[in-house]
Amino acid sequence: MTDTPDYTPPKVWTWEKGNGGRFANINRPIAGPTQEKELPVGKHPLQLYSLATPNGQKVTIMLEELLAAGHSGAEYDAWLIRIGDGDQFGSGFVGVNPNSKIPALLDRSGPTPVRVFESGAILMHLAEKFGAFLPTEPAARAECLSWLFWQMGSAPYLGGGFGHFYAYAPVKIQYAIDRFAMETKRQLDVLDRRLAESEYVAGPDYTVADMAIWPWYGGLAKGWLYEAAEFLAVQDYKNVQRWADAIWARPAVQRGRMVNRVNGEPSSQLRERHAADDFETKTQDKIDAAS
Repeated sequence: MTDTPDYTPPKVWTWEKGNGGRFANINRPIAGPTQEKELPVGKHPLQLYSLATPNGQKVTIMLEELLAAGHSGAEYDAWLIRIGDGDQFGSGFVGVNPNSKIPALLDRSGPTPVRVFESGAILMHLAEKFGAFLPTEPAARAECLSWLFWQMGSAPYLGGGFGHFYAYAPVKIQYAIDRFAMETKRQLDVLDRRLAESEYVAGPDYTVADMAIWPWYGGLAKGWLYEAAEFLAVQDYKNVQRWADAIWARPAVQRGRMVNRVNGEPSSQLRERHAADDFETKTQDKIDAAS
């Protein structure tokens, strides 16, 4: 590995194990399972296999919002996938998501189970299934989907770009950090300008676009990602801050962010979720710990 300015790429790239920084143990240039491991299946129609990264939070927030809105068919089991341990390379998980990334959903509500992978696809699947959080009027729907896919295209620059080189890379490369910090701040400015003219990202109503964007850019605004809030001067984006606080005030968002969480305060973690009263048990544990 080199970060010198005179590095010349070889004619044919070869994989050097251990060059992936913090996640070197799970990075590899091939797909497919590395182990035979079936996935557990619970009692609810929807089976989610995930971890509370920003991408995972999108889906648990959506599910909790659906339940809060009275859609009882959105009851779900959330099984923990420890990506640091390579759970995503088990044969069962690869069967649901051949890309070996969380989150992955198995919808067992019909006669034949339906697999859905990629967080944006899962949000759309759920929104269309329950007729919620996705406008039906053509112009409003187009605006919502445009912002939903804006997140899909933008977040890799924040996560795999800025986040990796700023927080996880084995060496600090100024060019890489500067390049992705610039792009992240440009994206924050895009969002801030939009939120100056609209209460929510896609318009006056809360939608899947907010649920997709908030775990990444709301989390960044609130200082939860990469310990980079000061570095990126996130406090300067006043409209993003207003929106981030408004979304965080929603009880379903607070619940969704807890599900499949394995870091932070123990009271903020609900490692697996199989029933609505799992949150009540966690709340009581918090009360007992404080007394």
